[in-house]
Amino acid sequence: MPSDATDLHYEGELVIVIGKKAKNISVSKAPNYIFGVTAGNDVSERKWQQADLQWLRAKASDTFGPVGPAIVTGLNYNDLLLQTRLNGELRQSERTKDLVYDVEAIVSYISHYVTLFPGDLIFTGTPGTTKAMKPNDIVEIELEGVGILRNKVVSSQQ
Repeated sequence: MPSDATDLHYEGELVIVIGKKAKNISVSKAPNYIFGVTAGNDVSERKWQQADLQWLRAKASDTFGPVGPAIVTGLNYNDLLLQTRLNGELRQSERTKDLVYDVEAIVSYISHYVTLFPGDLIFTGTPGTTKAMKPNDIVEIELEGVGILRNKVVSSQQ
């Protein structure tokens, strides 16, 4: 947690892992380019998002965006249970079939503007509301079939 962060939030997300180079692919061909999925925490500093000209600092500071615990293949990634807990309290719970856009649409869309390469990660969006985190909080992102990504919030001053 950066020392000047004051409103740091978790965002539990399904993360797509690209398996081969993809450019201008159709929605129907997108599964051929997906290696697997994992869980991710799209850590976001809300005050920076509101104040900054660009979201780089708010969404991509060092230690933001942890993923894991594994990359899993062969899952029906369009219907997995995604849950986020803060200090053991369930804060988010949604199935990936309820995402605004399905995985194939996301991969296809991005490939029309950005060439995707093996190992690229795509965070798909967070369900429901989030809450601010503070030092020593434990955030758990659980993705059905993948496992639990568990992180402790640590102040950069610690």
